[in-house]
Amino acid sequence: MKMKKLISLLLAGVMTFSLAACGDTTASSTDNSNAGETKAPVASVEETATEDVVSQALANGDKLVVWTLAKDLEQFADRYTEKTGVPTEVIVIEPADYPTKLQTAIMGGEKEPDIVVGEPQMLPEFFDNGFFADLDALGASNYAGQIVDYVWEVGKDSEGTTRAISYQITPAGFYYRRDIAESVFGSSDPEEVQKIFSSYENILEAGRKLKEAGYRIFASDSELNYFSGDSAWVVDGKLNVDQARFDYMDMVVKLYQEDLTAYAAQWSTPWYQAMSGAVPVLTADLQWGDWGTDEEGNTNLNIWDAENYNANVGNYTDTYAEVFAFGLPAWGVLTMRDNVGDTAGKWGVCAGPAYGFGGGTFIGISELSERKELAWDFVKFCTLNEETADWWIEASEGDTVSLLSALEKHKDDTNPVYGGEKMYSMWLELAKGIDYSKVTKYDTAIGDAWGNAISKIKTGEASKEDALNEFYDTVESTFAGEIVVER
Repeated sequence: MKMKKLISLLLAGVMTFSLAACGDTTASSTDNSNAGETKAPVASVEETATEDVVSQALANGDKLVVWTLAKDLEQFADRYTEKTGVPTEVIVIEPADYPTKLQTAIMGGEKEPDIVVGEPQMLPEFFDNGFFADLDALGASNYAGQIVDYVWEVGKDSEGTTRAISYQITPAGFYYRRDIAESVFGSSDPEEVQKIFSSYENILEAGRKLKEAGYRIFASDSELNYFSGDSAWVVDGKLNVDQARFDYMDMVVKLYQEDLTAYAAQWSTPWYQAMSGAVPVLTADLQWGDWGTDEEGNTNLNIWDAENYNANVGNYTDTYAEVFAFGLPAWGVLTMRDNVGDTAGKWGVCAGPAYGFGGGTFIGISELSERKELAWDFVKFCTLNEETADWWIEASEGDTVSLLSALEKHKDDTNPVYGGEKMYSMWLELAKGIDYSKVTKYDTAIGDAWGNAISKIKTGEASKEDALNEFYDTVESTFAGEIVVER
């Protein structure tokens, strides 16, 4: 695929997975250069910090430069510097800008960054274009079997060479309010609540029951994105739209048209606020205005600007509702942690109607890095070191690591924020159902086109027939000569 198409496709869908995939993604730079002047290597990290590599780096005055999409790696880099004395500089880049910046740096012959990252939907093209170094040549193959299977597979290129490893597993589930479950359904037990989310039909029925009780099942209909189909979009070079995709489409349309959600666009100000309590139930046209003023002189709502939204939302509605559930991958514990406010301790987690996963930070090494041995030491420290995994579980307050030995060690840990659930056991079990062979490099662009068709149908902008025809046209034009489209 040509580079121009690569960048356009990555930009088209990167925001869907990146905005909260690993915490805050505000662009920033953290430089721990001075730390190396006072720290010495620590022998206790011998699993990941080879003494001669670290010693040589300190003697040379080397510094690792890390480019990342989210701030998690700032914490990992601080920890690495603390343990080894090796200075690090972490630059956090906005997800929408990251593919272009990485391409520009590597195509321009830049020797830095040393550490590069990607999310699953980005990696195939990054690998194909030679951005990520061969980790097997540095010894990665020796660690096969120590990371959850699907995560290890995601980090391989089309030839089976390991080029990136993630410290996370990211199976998806539903985070739900236990108190609302007790009130409306009579039980907050995860196994009982999972029955509510076991099928699209059950979800719709639950949404109607919750609305009758004064609640909304979801903040937005995007909560179901991770469960929108358990099949590949492309099979043997042909577009594959199975019945489950159409069932999902019909359900989302009904959720919208029956007023079963709070209409809070995912990742927007009201979406985050719905985690902590009641939010205004707003129609879509109010949230997607031109953000100027309406006919009565009121400022239209900018749902992406908290100050604007909070100052003006009272002019538009007096209907408020609490939200029952959010559909998110395992890293959702980080998002919830930072936004639940007074509802802390009232949440539970259960499986959804299909296996799904989303996001996850995969760490690799730039092909042009001149510090590959040291960079590999950092990758191992973040992903393959049990001491680091133990630290991250505590520091993140519940993120689910990919290192199998750590998951086994913590399988019986209970999380008081989620009613004492054994979160790690649940996420690991769900991860076993993820079939990465169904993931293709076309998924982001096709998924976005499918989502656009659903949006037009549910809002009445287009008939189902017209919206589907536009979807097929988009796929044909975007992937002309690559994918056969049979309508």
